[in-house]
Amino acid sequence: MSRTQVVIAPHDELVDSVLSASRALVAVAARSLAQVSDDVTLAQYRALVEVASRGPLRLAELAQALRVDRSTATRMCDRLIRRGLVSRRRLTDDRRAVRISLTPAGRELVAEVSRHRRAELEQILARMPVADQAMVVAALRAFAQAAGEVPEQSWTLGWNLETDPEQ
Repeated sequence: MSRTQVVIAPHDELVDSVLSASRALVAVAARSLAQVSDDVTLAQYRALVEVASRGPLRLAELAQALRVDRSTATRMCDRLIRRGLVSRRRLTDDRRAVRISLTPAGRELVAEVSRHRRAELEQILARMPVADQAMVVAALRAFAQAAGEVPEQSWTLGWNLETDPEQ
């Protein structure tokens, strides 16, 4: 090994690999969102996905899930309400608190973007050797679990997101 080569520690290699994959996945998400809507930002789409995956949320819960200030979540929801993608309702037991729910248009936007993302990811994964695909499944499941993500199947296949217990 020459003196000019940099030795990357295994931990650095892991982080660098995840950063590289993250950039690719964000690019897929951005392209998919752009195909469906030109007036919803990635941050706003993330809010829609949080509500889709967790069900109706109080503003404070949404802010926490997004790791933003409550005022930032409020402004984001205001924009999404104006676009007809979420609705805001005061809770009957606490008039100060509001719950954010997806509207039918919001559910459709999330579903359509997910369809585009899934199609592009299928194309990318088809270029990967079959032997590597099982390792990717295990690694990404472990990563998503460590990050606290709700498994895709839990909210896209089985949950009735139209049901708001406060209605």
